Amino acid sequence: MRKLKNIMLIGFIALGALSFTTPLQDIWEVPAKYKTMKNPTDAKDKENLTIGKSLYAKQCSSCHGKKGWGDGSKAKEMDGDLGDFSSDETQNATDGELFYKITEGRNDMDGFSKKIPSDEDRWLVVNYLRTLKE
Repeated sequence: MRKLKNIMLIGFIALGALSFTTPLQDIWEVPAKYKTMKNPTDAKDKENLTIGKSLYAKQCSSCHGKKGWGDGSKAKEMDGDLGDFSSDETQNATDGELFYKITEGRNDMDGFSKKIPSDEDRWLVVNYLRTLKE
């Protein structure tokens, strides 16, 4: 009986300790060649931004939300943090890093090389993401 109480006490202490920690997110490693990759599209061209916005609305907003806050209609179905595209973390990423993440995906996020097969169109989504900063 005493052994059982000790085991239960250790269990409660362990659970209590875990409740004060936050799970570490996996770091999304981007290959070096993407970190320095330059966006070949004109980020200020209104037609390019319109196309990027349209692609984002069709392919991304259901999870990431209209303003990129990670609050889309499907967000609750996802396991991980969907991010906030207006955040410094996203806005400080290079265009190549964002392009890689859109293209390859990971975990709950599909890669979009098939749904948005044109490299140029994925670059236009990167341009649109830049407009979502706070």
